[in-house]
Amino acid sequence: MSSPAHEINPGPFSYGRQWLKALLPSKTLNNRVVELARKAKNLGKDDPRKVVHSLKVALALTLVSLFYYFKPLCNGFGVNAIWAVLTVIFVLEFSVGATLGKGLNRMLATLLAAALGIGAHNLAIIFGKTGEPILLSFLVSVVGASFTFLRFLPEMKVKYDFGLMVFILTFCLISILSYREELLIIALQRLLTIVVGSCAAIFVSIIIFPVCIGEDLHNLVAVNLEKLGTFLEGFGAEYFSVPQEGVSIQEKLFPRRYKSVLTSQESEENMASLATWEPRHGRFRFRHPWKQHRKVGDLTRECAYKIEALNSYPFEIRSRIQEPCTMISLETGKALKDLASAMQEMVQSTSVDSHISNSKIAAENLKALIKSGLWEGVELLETIPATAVVSVLLDLVVCTEKIAEVVHQLASLAHFKSNMTAERSQSIGRSTIRPMSSIDPRENHVINIVE
Repeated sequence: MSSPAHEINPGPFSYGRQWLKALLPSKTLNNRVVELARKAKNLGKDDPRKVVHSLKVALALTLVSLFYYFKPLCNGFGVNAIWAVLTVIFVLEFSVGATLGKGLNRMLATLLAAALGIGAHNLAIIFGKTGEPILLSFLVSVVGASFTFLRFLPEMKVKYDFGLMVFILTFCLISILSYREELLIIALQRLLTIVVGSCAAIFVSIIIFPVCIGEDLHNLVAVNLEKLGTFLEGFGAEYFSVPQEGVSIQEKLFPRRYKSVLTSQESEENMASLATWEPRHGRFRFRHPWKQHRKVGDLTRECAYKIEALNSYPFEIRSRIQEPCTMISLETGKALKDLASAMQEMVQSTSVDSHISNSKIAAENLKALIKSGLWEGVELLETIPATAVVSVLLDLVVCTEKIAEVVHQLASLAHFKSNMTAERSQSIGRSTIRPMSSIDPRENHVINIVE
């Protein structure tokens, strides 16, 4: 077999150039780094609390790391001092509610698991050296299987899932290590370091720029109501207007701001669960009725799904029901916006009932219009979509009334201020008092005492 006439043997300089080319960052990598930096900058601008939270985690880790830096503390806890650092990493969350929930779960679960582990060790000793490892293995399997199954229960999953996981971990560690090492020392050191780490995380979370998830939930529910109200207020005029040539109804109505309401269920449920751990803060008392916020959120989504069902229909049919449908959407929109404003200011709404009454009157007029032979001379297939619009709008009136009822219940349970009280407190701040020197002593004055 003949060899090629010209064979290229790369020299050492060629290999060097290829190595440097592979080592230097490529243009694509530089673009990715720049894009990542831009996203991080925007994230910090959108929510500066996330930057503060990062600094809070750094501070808490610095505090608990003193267990290793100071020899007396390190000698007292030994290697178990690392659990204080790990506890801060696991427990310190973005909000006060999440931090309190995880911290209390971790401390209580560690205490109970340590006590149960000591009991299991003392019980296993009775069976001698041969039976001790067998019984410990059996107890570890039983406890692990039982508490893992408990994690699937919805009631336990919501608030105590982290605690159950810590319980399994602690019990297994103590039960297994007790076979070779001093049990009480291990349990005590682990418990103390976890308590120190949890307390440090809770202290930093509550004292330094606390983030209360309950307030975020309150604002989220109110904003969702306002989105629906704003959309419904302009829905009638936009939906029943004559579309421009080449422009469909979907193009007129989309994108819709209320669509974010449809995907907020998971975040609302998570917020409501975490908010139950929070102490009194701002306008929210201890044991605030956060479940009512979930009910308002669920009904708001139900209302949003009904709005989503409104699609394009033949304009000839829509024009016959324009007036009552526009009135229904306008009044329900005003009612939802009033409820949103009342929730934001935490006052009892007084005008929402009048808007709901007006929407009910418009609904009755719409029913009467349909019964009066509205569809005469119209093909059956053309009446189906218009009938669907009427049905959805009538359901919106009922749904809005339900939302108002739940918001009124929330106002009663959370002790919202009445409008008169709020206006009186504002007027007191703005009012001026005449000096005594400017009052004529010959004038008669009447003082009304209002309870």
